[in-house]
Formats: sequence, C-alpha cells, structure tokens
Amino acid sequence: MATYIIIIILTCLVSITAFTNHKHIDQMVMWPALVKQKGQYYRFITSGLIHADWMHLGFNMLTLYFFGGIVESAFNQLFGRGIFLLFYVLALIVSDLPTYFKYQNNYMYRSLGASGAISGVIFASILISPASKIGIFIIPIGIPAYIFGPLYLLYCMYMSKRGMDGINHSAHFWGALFGILFTLVGSYTIAHFDLVGYFIQQVSA
Repeated sequence: MATYIIIIILTCLVSITAFTNHKHIDQMVMWPALVKQKGQYYRFITSGLIHADWMHLGFNMLTLYFFGGIVESAFNQLFGRGIFLLFYVLALIVSDLPTYFKYQNNYMYRSLGASGAISGVIFASILISPASKIGIFIIPIGIPAYIFGPLYLLYCMYMSKRGMDGINHSAHFWGALFGILFTLVGSYTIAHFDLVGYFIQQVSA
C-alpha cells in the first residue's frame, strides 16, 4: 500500500477518535508553551494527526489523496522508496517551527491539523507537474499549478499578517516553502536531476 494512503488512514482514525475526546486533543495538539516548558517535542508530529472537525479533516485528506500519489511516485523514482514518509514528517515539523518560536510564551495558543505538511505536498507536486491544473472551490475552472503556487503564497503571507480567522496560515506558508526546497535540493543532490530546467521546459511548452 502506498505511504500516502497509509498516512490518510492513520490520520482519519486518530482524528475521528479525538473528535469526542478532548483529553486526547490536549495531549496531541501543537501547544508551544508546553513544548517549551515540558520538552513535549512529539507535538510537532502528533498535532498533524488531529483535526478540528469533519470539514477540516476531509479537506486535508482529500488534498493529500489528490496530490500525494503524484509526489510519492516521483520521489520513489528520484530518491528511492521511503523518502515520502521522511518528507511528510519533516514537513509537519518545519511548518510549525515559526509558530512555536512565535507563541512559545503564550499559554493560550494551540493549533492542530496536517495543513503544513499538505502544503508541502502540494508545492512539491507543483514543481513536479507545473502545467497541471489546480482547482479550488470558489473558482470553477482549474488554475495552472505554476500560477496557483505564487498566488497561494501571497495569500498565506497576507492572511498570516492579519491573523483574524483562527487558521495557522504561517504553517501553510512554511510548509509550502519546505516542499519546494526539499524537492529542489533532493533532485540536485540525490537524483542529479535539473528540476528547475524541467520546470521551465514544462511551463514554456
């Protein structure tokens, strides 16, 4: 079974179980103050296994389903099997680092969800398949991936500065950047593949 499918199944099982168990949520949520005070670094990973509600879970897992196969298949060819899991876990951690440093002294702040890692997967797929179309709910037509990417990053930056909707846009932004850097660096150092040249070729075709 593909790694991204296993991640989806595991995340769904843990999230659904936690919906009605606030104790489990408190034990797993990203809580920067407790990470600092008690060294609970596992929260960087466990917070990506729980979600606020069915819509939050469904949106993230559907997105992972649509993009995960593309990225895992490409990673298997470029880097070898098993790298996708490493990539996903690192994306969870890296995407929450800015949040941790910003809110480590704020006992009231908590966040949850796999959105940071999902952003990493989306942007890895954009590098791999830049000419593909990405659709979003408010726009009925697909947007070329290489156009969607910059627009999404600008949106995340803007919403992160506003900080009024209760969504951790910072994690989305840094997860996306991690997805780009991991894929680019890995392509050059491990696969010796000119991904930038490939990207330009695909966009120009």
